[in-house]
Amino acid sequence: MPIEVIVPPNSGIRSRPGLEVHRTADLEFVSVRGLRATSVARTFRDLKRRLTEIDYLILADQALKLGHGKFHPLAQPADSPMETRLRHLLIKAGLPEPQVQVDLLGKRFRADLYYPSAKLVIEYDGGNHRERMTEDLRRQNAILSAGYQLLRFTAADIYQRPDAVVAQVARLLQTTAIGIASERPSAPA
Repeated sequence: MPIEVIVPPNSGIRSRPGLEVHRTADLEFVSVRGLRATSVARTFRDLKRRLTEIDYLILADQALKLGHGKFHPLAQPADSPMETRLRHLLIKAGLPEPQVQVDLLGKRFRADLYYPSAKLVIEYDGGNHRERMTEDLRRQNAILSAGYQLLRFTAADIYQRPDAVVAQVARLLQTTAIGIASERPSAPA
């Protein structure tokens, strides 16, 4: 895959094997440590053409978290690319968009993803889970003891069993919705 560069219309740079040149008058430059670079907004417009939807959303989530702006309607300040992948999987499957990085139990714990109507906490366990297992188990016990539902997923779940992940989340959301509906008083006849 050739390297793509964007240059002003009057630039003498030409495409050649390994280099694809695009010309535009719409260049937005900023100075970074004394060097000219495209602005964050321009860079995101360029990346949107090249990246997959999920890869673009991962970058947009990180840009939002770092305070660079919101470059995708679904962007949220996720803590990791895999949390974004998990959220994207659920949304693409037609489930409601979960809240991201929500403080629970008086800010004692932060949920990766959260559906408040179902009190459903969804956690992504990354590669560092083994080192943090004791802390994560204590956290899990506190969350469950406080009356929340909890689902935990790994990269293997997201990549190898995406349908099972969606089905588990959908089942808990549906069960909770049915439970809430059955608790409402019926209208008088």
